[in-house]
Amino acid sequence: MAVSFYLDNRPNKNGDHPIRVSISINGNRYVTSTGFSVNTEKWNDGKVKNGSTNAKGETAKTINARLKEIDSFFSREETLLKLGDIQEIDIKTLYAENFAKKKLEKIEITFFGCFDEFTEEMGKKNNWIKAVYEKFNALKNHLTAFNPNMKFSDLTEPGLNNFVDYLHTVVVAGKKTKERDTRVFGMKNTTIKKQLGFLKWFLRWATAKGYNKETSYQTFKPKLTTPDKKVVFLDWDELMAVYNFNIPESKKYLERVRDVFCFCSFTSLRYSDVANLKRSDVFASYISITTIKTADSLTIELNDYSKAILKKYEKDVFPNNSALPVISNQRMNEYLKELGELCGLDEPVTITYYKGNQRYDEVYPKYALIGTHTARRTFISNALMLGIPPQTVMKWTGHSDYKAMKPYIDIADRAKAESMKMFNKKELNIKI
Repeated sequence: MAVSFYLDNRPNKNGDHPIRVSISINGNRYVTSTGFSVNTEKWNDGKVKNGSTNAKGETAKTINARLKEIDSFFSREETLLKLGDIQEIDIKTLYAENFAKKKLEKIEITFFGCFDEFTEEMGKKNNWIKAVYEKFNALKNHLTAFNPNMKFSDLTEPGLNNFVDYLHTVVVAGKKTKERDTRVFGMKNTTIKKQLGFLKWFLRWATAKGYNKETSYQTFKPKLTTPDKKVVFLDWDELMAVYNFNIPESKKYLERVRDVFCFCSFTSLRYSDVANLKRSDVFASYISITTIKTADSLTIELNDYSKAILKKYEKDVFPNNSALPVISNQRMNEYLKELGELCGLDEPVTITYYKGNQRYDEVYPKYALIGTHTARRTFISNALMLGIPPQTVMKWTGHSDYKAMKPYIDIADRAKAESMKMFNKKELNIKI
């Protein structure tokens, strides 16, 4: 869908230019006037500049609120069309019924218009990456499907419980065809908690802005059983098996994937940071980066393994002066599973999760669970098991919250306990 606003080339008698809207949905397009006008000097990037007024005394806040309302309304209509809740959209009729005859005095920001304002403001303020915008867009789609006419007053405790119930039943994967139905229903409890976390963030912002008066969300804590997070990583022997694996000629495309994965396993880099690693970031004994996700400035010392991987590619030329041959995240995740299977990383791993009160235990070979982020988990887990203090590891990884390290410390403690049991395998000759 495309909703765009632009100024008419012809000014009116006040010298302002009418603001027109173009709405395109499913191949149909409708162009009309919004009923507002503004001077060209007060118009920028599809909206009125903040603090401006037009010849009629209408403020930028009032005009932009209406433009957001139009955009949000037709975005919701398109979503409902895609979901199959409505069969067709008559853009002209909908516009006439909802906007053409509305009096300006009745203009008020809608729930979804407010949501759009939140994502725009917070996105710019916090320099959101694409993935964060996608997460909030997914939440908006769920809220729209749940209640397309949502108001803040709907989000009482019963309303929030109803939304949670909806998330327990929503389609999360698969599709229905004439031959078979592969749809999977219901979010995992962990996913629902994340959705509620995003929603509460928005509601806190809306409350602070004065848009929201309903505060039930502040104490809303539904019972959602969640197991401890499963940390999938490669222990030292497994990492060495991957590092030293002799990749067959027919699968040489896996070699660079293996090298990048291992480099991250020896440095703690996220995929986004290794993809952005430039030769100018690499020094004789360390790398110096500003992380993509958190904008932290980190200095990470190089060990013999990471140095060897960098040396292997030091004479190769990659786009954007990259230090290593990094492919797309999606493709790399696919190849890593293939590589893990070749390397024999087939130890069964049980993943436990809950949907509502129902517990599910699914067993996978370890290679099926390996992705780019496994490398960072591998670094942290092995570093702690080698006895490196958590505070030092956190300086390399950029973690500022000790809580985030706890799952890894627990792993290291369990490994320590298992190592002590090795003494029990020896014949003892104790003299008292």
